[in-house]
Amino acid sequence: MPIYPNLLKQQFKVDRPGQVWVGDITYIWTGEGWLYLASMMDLYSRRLIGWAMGERMTKEFVITALKRAMVTQSPTKGLIHHSDRGSQYASNDYQKLLRKNGITTSMSRKGNCYDNACIESFHGIIKRELIFHENYKTRNQAKRSIFKYIVSFYNYKRIHSTNEYMSPIVYEKKYYKRLINTAV
Repeated sequence: MPIYPNLLKQQFKVDRPGQVWVGDITYIWTGEGWLYLASMMDLYSRRLIGWAMGERMTKEFVITALKRAMVTQSPTKGLIHHSDRGSQYASNDYQKLLRKNGITTSMSRKGNCYDNACIESFHGIIKRELIFHENYKTRNQAKRSIFKYIVSFYNYKRIHSTNEYMSPIVYEKKYYKRLINTAV
């Protein structure tokens, strides 16, 4: 699989939404077997802008998360997409979709989870705050629970020290309000 340079270089503070998206996959155990969660985060506010869940880690699975992210937040000029070197992210179809939308690929160094620390941190947070407290009997039960956590809690209510102790949505709104006020 192709390997792309690490453009992010652990520079996790960005100036605006739509500058850097970070993506990764994590595993959730259920009574039916593994459920995989592919997540896409806007690095500015730490908002989850796209995700997909499935029984297998295929390129289609991460493509779904990317397409959902592009619906939530249209790619802007100069957008960098950072991930690990997983075969799903390196696949021709995934890379083709990035190129088609003017998105530049950045990949972590081999075996270095710190290069994608923000999305890795989200996966740790969702496991500590939700998943490890549950005993999911089915994948559908896990999907509903994770969806509710992301949509109802994480993006709207969960505060982050990086965001001046605001939730991702509130932090983004503050950015756009400041933009409007300076334009007036």
